[in-house]
Amino acid sequence: MEYTIQKLAMLAGVSTRTLRYYDQIEILKPARINSSGYRIYGQKEVDKLQQILFYKELGLHLDKIKEIVNAPSFDAVTALNDHRKQLLDKRSQLDRLIENVEKTIASNEGRMVMKDKEKFEGFKQKMVEDNENKYGKEIREKYGDEAVNKSNQKILNMTESEHEEITKLSEELHSTLAEAFKTGDPSSQLAQKAADLHKQWLMFYWNEYSKEAHAGLAQMYVDDERFTAYYDKEQPGTAEFLRDAILIYTGMRP
Repeated sequence: MEYTIQKLAMLAGVSTRTLRYYDQIEILKPARINSSGYRIYGQKEVDKLQQILFYKELGLHLDKIKEIVNAPSFDAVTALNDHRKQLLDKRSQLDRLIENVEKTIASNEGRMVMKDKEKFEGFKQKMVEDNENKYGKEIREKYGDEAVNKSNQKILNMTESEHEEITKLSEELHSTLAEAFKTGDPSSQLAQKAADLHKQWLMFYWNEYSKEAHAGLAQMYVDDERFTAYYDKEQPGTAEFLRDAILIYTGMRP
């Protein structure tokens, strides 16, 4: 079956402006242009639009979606299985948060007593699963399943006071790093303080510390664009600066 741009927009619940933009950026081009100049979409384009909307729902940017769906190696069945897994994970996260809210309501109404630890279980589980979805494959390949599983368990066992402490530590790390970056010297006292704060922050997640692992993680901040974007969002070059500071701190700088 074929669809005009208006009919496809209505079918998919998107605007015709969106479909025109997708054509413009070459993420979804029509099958053909008819004699009247209208965009015509076939089954292949319908299926591709569905994939695009799945990826959008999972939070991917259009540039990344375009790269995925236009890749010669793209396989629709594999992608659908991956979508299903990620959506089931999201549903599990929501179910846990709903359960947490219901317990909190019952506690406030006096129908049950909710321990302080229970109040944060849903959020900590979501943090672990979000990290797994974003970085799980890379960190498991780099550090192994056992190390990652222990780290995840450490997060799940984190107390409220530990959570408050790590939040304050993270804020201090970022403010110190921002000031150190202005010096332009990763060996400066301020930059080395930032590296030490980073180590302290890591130890809330890691079961044991090694200079090699710390340096390896710092290098990942530069090699992986997701980490780089996080550290460079306020000032480009911060991820590389932190990497250099940590390499000096650990004695791993060539």
